[in-house]
Amino acid sequence: MLNGFKDFILRGNVISMAIGLAVGTAFTAVVTGFSKAFITPLIGLATGSVGDFSEAKFSVGKTVFPYGLAISAAIAFVITAAVLYFLIVAPLAKVQERFAKEEAADPKSEKRDCPRCYTEIPAIASRCAHCTSEVEPVADILAKLDESLEKTPVPAQR
Repeated sequence: MLNGFKDFILRGNVISMAIGLAVGTAFTAVVTGFSKAFITPLIGLATGSVGDFSEAKFSVGKTVFPYGLAISAAIAFVITAAVLYFLIVAPLAKVQERFAKEEAADPKSEKRDCPRCYTEIPAIASRCAHCTSEVEPVADILAKLDESLEKTPVPAQR
């Protein structure tokens, strides 16, 4: 039972997830600190509050509503999301797009009509499966097929 737990903990994806959580927590602390140190006071100055906007509140009877804290948290969230998107998500998407392999088109998936019986047959067919008449394969499809066969690596012999 302990060996199974050890295998689970030492799996690469669990360790990567733990590192990601630690880095994410540290990043959130940095963004929250930046928001409290610079953004919140600037908003406070712009709205007429003196100094720290996160201290803003209003009262109804004896109940105090610290709306400045909620607005500060929302600003920190937006900054965190924007930085993560523009510095991590968008660049990684471009890298993945650049290194993505193009999938070869399946020449058998392209269809055409038989000139004699008008049933649908593969474009590379040389004989109709329904009326058995000979048909000329589409040259473009054959050229693509030859091209894809040239690109396909031949497995090494053992």
